[in-house]
Amino acid sequence: MKTPLRLGVVVVTAFCLSFGFGARTHTRASLAAPNSLQKGAPVATHATGTFEVKLTPQPPDGKFEDATLGRMTIDKQIHGDLEATSKGTMLTAGTDVKGSAGYVALERVIGTLHGRTGTFVLEHTGIMNRGTYQLSITVVPDSGTGQLVGLTGKFNITIADGKHSYDFEYTLPEAP
Repeated sequence: MKTPLRLGVVVVTAFCLSFGFGARTHTRASLAAPNSLQKGAPVATHATGTFEVKLTPQPPDGKFEDATLGRMTIDKQIHGDLEATSKGTMLTAGTDVKGSAGYVALERVIGTLHGRTGTFVLEHTGIMNRGTYQLSITVVPDSGTGQLVGLTGKFNITIADGKHSYDFEYTLPEAP
């Protein structure tokens, strides 16, 4: 049976994660940015779209039986400028203070970004400090494969009217 604190961690974690994933109308803007490690001139742009995420709490592994710590799997369907699926793992920490918690997560994204196919990894860091949120979701350096080699960027989230949206600001070398 889950303790009230463990249940609180699950609820807070779900909220943190939902804050970190979302949906938006499709738009595209172009910017220029340097990337000396890749061939061709890099192109910075934005990708937007919708997604659904499923969080599955995992049982304690026996190493840390502390009710303040939690672990979840992430399964996501992403639509829009990024058509993809992702799978990942999230670790959470809750506190006795209402509105304070944290999570870290890694997810591997497989799909097509503005017509270019490959994979990459996103790293999440989320903090709630008495109800104030800080969230950072960043592409892990050199994690891009296929046509997404050289991908860098930040995955920004907005929640409006109960709907999640993202603006993936990224840089990718020009296609050969």
